[in-house]
Amino acid sequence: MKAEAERRTSTSGRLAGVDALGVDEHAWVHTGFPGSGMVTGIINHTRDTNGVVHARLLDLIECRSGKTYADWLKAQTPEFRAGIKVPTLDPFRGYANAIRDELPDDIQVVDAFHVVKLASAMIDDVRRRVQQDTLGHRGRKGDPLFQIRRSLQIGAEHLSEKQIARLNAKLEAGDPNHEVTLAWQCYQQVRAIYHAAPERGRELVTKALAAFPSCPIPEIARLGRTLKSWRQEILAYFKTQGASNGPTEAVNGIIETTRRIALGYRNFSNYRLRNLRSAGGHRPYRIKPTNHA
Repeated sequence: MKAEAERRTSTSGRLAGVDALGVDEHAWVHTGFPGSGMVTGIINHTRDTNGVVHARLLDLIECRSGKTYADWLKAQTPEFRAGIKVPTLDPFRGYANAIRDELPDDIQVVDAFHVVKLASAMIDDVRRRVQQDTLGHRGRKGDPLFQIRRSLQIGAEHLSEKQIARLNAKLEAGDPNHEVTLAWQCYQQVRAIYHAAPERGRELVTKALAAFPSCPIPEIARLGRTLKSWRQEILAYFKTQGASNGPTEAVNGIIETTRRIALGYRNFSNYRLRNLRSAGGHRPYRIKPTNHA
């Protein structure tokens, strides 16, 4: 069984026809020092003729670093590297540098979900700081800002009139300098980027990058500087029909399920092989029954 799996996952045609790549890291073991046991997963994001991505695991490599990804790309054929047009990634400079060095002509796209997640973390940071500044303690059950911590994370278009009225009342009670209010408006502006038509989306990116870095609220200014450093990769979302690292997360879910079923792994080679079989588009080997006359 293992020999057959190795044969199927090592065929040269397995990487043929790939024109879009996703990359992400995860922990394959949860023992040892923090940060140990990390692996880099490389995913096929190629779209079919209908524009649908059928994500497929291409490889797992021990370690999370730009060098790890760059070395894997170097090890592939020139034809494979030339065929890649759209690499997607989370906002991690190591992977971005590897793509820049090994796939210099490609359009890098930073994942939309993680861009919005940065804005989501920003509003939480502002809320916690204002909470401490005004009341002198962490959020408690009866505190106005603590009571709306979930509502602040919801898109404005999904809030009912009752929820909006409650949000405004709690902000009025717990946000004397309107810092959380402004942070919430900036968060909504980032979310709107990915709900807009391409031309409008580009305008919103330009507007955010012009205003956020100079904002007197430090958390918003920090977010603005981070987004500014990823400007081209964010704008590339509109050049690639909405390419994202979402398919990579889908494959990560299959990998997680495989690890849970096995109750963990101790050998990385076996871990890699099992996941290439379960998430790499390779069906488990079965002996076909013989038809008897």
